[in-house]
Amino acid sequence: MHFPTINLVLCLLFFQPFVYGQLDYRFYDYTCPNLTKIVRFGVWSAMANDTRMAASLLRLHFHDCISNGCDGSVLLDETSSFRSEKDAFPNRNSARGFEVIETIKANVEKVCPKTVSCIDILTLAVREAVFLTGGRYWSVALGRRDGLTANITAANTEIPSPFESLDNIIAKFTSKGLNIKDVVALSGAHTIGFVQCFAFKFRLFNFSGSSSPDPSLDVSLATNLQTQCPNQDDSDTRLVPLDAVTTTKFDNMFFRNLVNNSGILSSDQALMSDNRTTDMVINYSKYPFLFAKDFADSMVKLSNVGVLTGQNGQVRDKCNLVN
Repeated sequence: MHFPTINLVLCLLFFQPFVYGQLDYRFYDYTCPNLTKIVRFGVWSAMANDTRMAASLLRLHFHDCISNGCDGSVLLDETSSFRSEKDAFPNRNSARGFEVIETIKANVEKVCPKTVSCIDILTLAVREAVFLTGGRYWSVALGRRDGLTANITAANTEIPSPFESLDNIIAKFTSKGLNIKDVVALSGAHTIGFVQCFAFKFRLFNFSGSSSPDPSLDVSLATNLQTQCPNQDDSDTRLVPLDAVTTTKFDNMFFRNLVNNSGILSSDQALMSDNRTTDMVINYSKYPFLFAKDFADSMVKLSNVGVLTGQNGQVRDKCNLVN
């Protein structure tokens, strides 16, 4: 006569939700069971056509989450009610990957209409992009809902700039509940992708009033970059790989470059010269598995910043428009 009680306890244990914060690892298990496969194929197809896409999706996700939380606001086009974050200085003429998320969303809608949010698709897509380029696979808790507006002011002020001091960058991370370790680990995303010359050209010519490059930049790298980014305005938008050694592979080469004074962005190289971050850079340069683990952990934290769940926000029909 005690069996019903025991069975009830077992059922409760078995069906405990797999949650991270307000999110659930099994959120779409029954409503959209093939979601991960659809996203993975969409990202793989995009990367097959454009090797820069993995880095672009990573940047798109970061710019969304670090500014006003992970709500898919960066995906929205401008309306009569708000200006688009696509026009914010950190995103204008540089943010990419919108069409990849839209295509994946359209494919998801065919099999799971009005079910999966755009921000959940973006969050999954980033995990797939990192994994497909050689990075670590991590579990993604789901159930985020899309925001109803964009905030161009937040995008302009809260997204870290390559021209900022490390103190300012750390402050922007900590204001979102992240820490210094997250700053260093997430900076490792620069192991893939490209940057426009204007973001670092000031280090190459007449640095701080001198007639020489930034002394913290490796001499041979500085010479090479001067060729790729000559001291003229029409070179500002030229693209240079952030890691010229393994440009399309997600590994720890970025940190090995920093140890060798070969970080292209001054904000990245600063990680090697600050007492709070130097040891982490050195450890990541020596132990690739440590970086892979910490990067995945920090991505989980980042993707949980300011999320909308439950009755907040909505599931957009199209990622660039509020329903």
